Amino acid sequence: MAERVRYHSKLYLSEGITGKKLDKIKKKLEKKPLLSGVFLISVSANPSDQLDIFAARQLVQPYYEKNPPYVIGITESREEALLLVEQMVQECLLERGDCALKEYLLC
Repeated sequence: MAERVRYHSKLYLSEGITGKKLDKIKKKLEKKPLLSGVFLISVSANPSDQLDIFAARQLVQPYYEKNPPYVIGITESREEALLLVEQMVQECLLERGDCALKEYLLC
């Protein structure tokens, strides 16, 4: 079986997600991703967008079987996901001087 999710080497996590909790979340995402209260930030497959934020339970949709997301961050709410994206933008601006998040996060 193909992997359901690919992960960035340096995952951005909300404060409530510790190492132990992260391992549990990853296992559930692979086996049965009907998790409520877990949101994923991924690199957008759409060339005109940079990132996607979506509820982890969306991984049960057939689209994701053939197109596993490249996850950059995991949070416990949509609001926390927005805060992490803001953090990513600030880091990208400091590092590169622009907001080319895809290039910044994939290098």
